[in-house]
Amino acid sequence: MQIGVTFRILGALLLFFSATMLPPMLVSLYYQDGAYEVFIKSMTTIFLSGATLWFVFRNYQKELKTRDGFLITVLCYLALGCFSALPFSDASLLDLELADAFFESFSGLTTTGGTVIVGLDQLPESILYYRQQLQWLGGMGIIVLAVAILPMLGIGGMQLYRAETPGPIKDSKLTPRIKQTAIALWSIYVSLTVLCALAYWIAGMTLFDAVCHSFSTIAIGGFSTHDASIGYFNSPAIETVAVVFMLISGLNFALHFFTVRDRSIRHYFQDEEVRFYLAIIFGSIVITAIILATTLDNGATAIRQAIFQVVSIFTTTGFATTQFSEWPSILPYLLILGAFAGACAGSTGGGLKIIRVLLIYKQGLREIYRLIHPNAIFPIKVSGRKMTDNVIDAVWGFFSIYILLFIVLLLSLIATDLDFVTAFSAVGSAMNNLGPGLGKVAENYSEISSTAKILLCLGMVLGRLEIFTILVLFTTMFWRK
Repeated sequence: MQIGVTFRILGALLLFFSATMLPPMLVSLYYQDGAYEVFIKSMTTIFLSGATLWFVFRNYQKELKTRDGFLITVLCYLALGCFSALPFSDASLLDLELADAFFESFSGLTTTGGTVIVGLDQLPESILYYRQQLQWLGGMGIIVLAVAILPMLGIGGMQLYRAETPGPIKDSKLTPRIKQTAIALWSIYVSLTVLCALAYWIAGMTLFDAVCHSFSTIAIGGFSTHDASIGYFNSPAIETVAVVFMLISGLNFALHFFTVRDRSIRHYFQDEEVRFYLAIIFGSIVITAIILATTLDNGATAIRQAIFQVVSIFTTTGFATTQFSEWPSILPYLLILGAFAGACAGSTGGGLKIIRVLLIYKQGLREIYRLIHPNAIFPIKVSGRKMTDNVIDAVWGFFSIYILLFIVLLLSLIATDLDFVTAFSAVGSAMNNLGPGLGKVAENYSEISSTAKILLCLGMVLGRLEIFTILVLFTTMFWRK
C-alpha cells in the first residue's frame, strides 16, 4: 500500500476541487446575493488543504496499483463530501447544524437528492447553483473527470476508473487509453447537459432554472431550485423534457458513445439491458396510471403524473410534480421498490442496476429449467453474449452484501426512533441514491435526528461506490503486503 502516493493524489484532487467554488462565486457576484465571501473562504480552505497534502507528499512518484485506486476513491469521496459541506455550514447563509451540512453535501455529491433545507425559493441564487453543480460533478464521477487530467501530472488513472465506474462492466474501455475514455464520457455528458438546458429554456424555464435543472437531470440527482421541484412550473412541456432526458441519462453512457461514433441508434435496440429497462418502466407506468385513474377525476392527469413519477423514481432521479407518498393503494411502495432496480449499468443512476436484476432473473429461470432437465446445460446470455459463472457469482455476491447492509442500516435507523416505513424508505433512498422517501422523509429529511442523517450519508456513499469499493478496505487481505 502506497500511502504517500495516495495522499499526493488526494491533494491534487482537492486542488482541482477548490476551483469548482469559482462558478458559484461568480453567480453570487452577478446576482449580488451577498454569498460570494462564503465561497472565497471555502475555496481558500480547500486549496490550502490540498496544497499542503501535495507539498508534503510531492516526492512520492510511484505508479498506482489496483489497491491504491480503491483507497483513493473512498478517501476522495469522503474528503470531497466533507469539504463541500463548507458553504452549507456557514451560519451567515443557512442555519444548518454540522450533520445537516454533511447530509446536504453528501446527498449532492452522490447524486442522491435528499435535502434538509426548507425554503429553497428564498435561498441566494449562488447556493442554489452550488447545490446543482455539486450533483453535476458527482453524476459522472469526480474521479473520472480527474483521470483525464492526472495523466498530465504523471499519475496513472486506470485503477481509479475501475474503482469508480458503476456496474459489472468495470473493465470495459471505450478507447484504448483511459484518458481518452474519460474525455469521451465527459464530452457526451457535457453535450447532453447543454441540450437539456436548451430544451428546458425553450419549454419555459428561466435560463438560471434551465441550467440548474439540466445539471441535476443529466446527473440523475433530483435537486431543484424550488421546494415544489418540477411541480413548481406546472408545465407539461417541462415535464416532457425532464422525462426524455431522465430516460436518456438512465442508459449506459457507453451506448451513447457508440451511437455517436457510428451515427446509428441500433445499439440501443440491440442491448437487452435497455429493452428490459424500458419494459419495467412502461409496465409500471401502466399499473400506476390504472390505479391513479380510479381516484382522480381526470384520466389525462393520471397518465401525466404516472409517466413523470415512475420515470423519475425508477431512474433514481427523484424529481416530483406531486406528493406521491399520498397516492392510494400500493403505489408509494411500488415506486420506492422500483428504485431498487435503478438505472442501467454505466449510467449516472443508482440502484442495483438493471443488468444485475436481469441476470438474477435469468439465473432464477435457469434453476427452474434445471429442475425439469437436471442434466441439460442452460447458458445465461445477455444481448447474445454468454455470461460466465464468475459474473453470475459476482452479481449474487453483490446482491447478498447489499441486502445485509440494508438490514443493518434499517435496524440502525429504527434504533434512532424512526418508524419502519420511514426507516425502510430512507435507507432505500440513500443506498439507491434516490432522494425522496415515505413517512417523515416524504418531503425532506429535516425532521430526523443527526445520528440518522450520518447513517444515511454512509448509505449514500455505499450506494454511489457500489459497496465493494468501501468494504474491501475493511479486509485484512487488502492491507497485507
